[in-house]
Amino acid sequence: MIQNKYFIILFLSLIVFTACGLDNYDAPQSELHGKVTYNGQTLGLRGTGEAIQLQLYQDGYELRDNIPVYVGQDGTFKALLFDGEYKLVTRNQNGPWVNSRDTTIINVKGSTTIDVGVTPYFTISNANISLSGSVLSSTFTVNKVVQTENIDYVMLLVSKTHFVDDVAYIGRQDFRGLEAGALNLSMDLSENQEFATAKALYARVGVRTAGADQAIYSEVIKIK
Repeated sequence: MIQNKYFIILFLSLIVFTACGLDNYDAPQSELHGKVTYNGQTLGLRGTGEAIQLQLYQDGYELRDNIPVYVGQDGTFKALLFDGEYKLVTRNQNGPWVNSRDTTIINVKGSTTIDVGVTPYFTISNANISLSGSVLSSTFTVNKVVQTENIDYVMLLVSKTHFVDDVAYIGRQDFRGLEAGALNLSMDLSENQEFATAKALYARVGVRTAGADQAIYSEVIKIK
């Protein structure tokens, strides 16, 4: 019994010592800042629900799980890391771009900035969205980047907050059967109760590629 008693005391002491040791590790202090780009232009993406994810890996450690890095709707991301060399890739089959998953080597030391270049299926340019009474009108150009891809549908979206995408909205209309090029789309919000009481409104257009899990978006535009 005495031996068992000492064994229990030693075991508990080791747990406390280990826990204290873990608490004494320094937290990561270096910041990685980045953008997802095409031809130097930052892409508009879905920012809610952690929908767009990049993955960081670091060699030389026993645990080889990736570090998830979530991208905001303006195409930017940030991660707090330890100094060192990391490998950055896009998440498999995730995003409105070609699934090449090219590896970007990043040497993180202090504040580090990186651009992650991708090839989107489509891009959106010259977006102009306005509100006249209860009618939301938009003009924009859909540019076809990957010639073998087709548009599934185009979205016109409005939200009460700055977060606007295919799940964060108070008004949405999908348009199918469209081709790339200059488009002029509108949506009638006269029957939308949330629109009628909203103190502020933000709008955006999005293009979903057939077979892709995410859409590409224009910039968010404040319309009220």
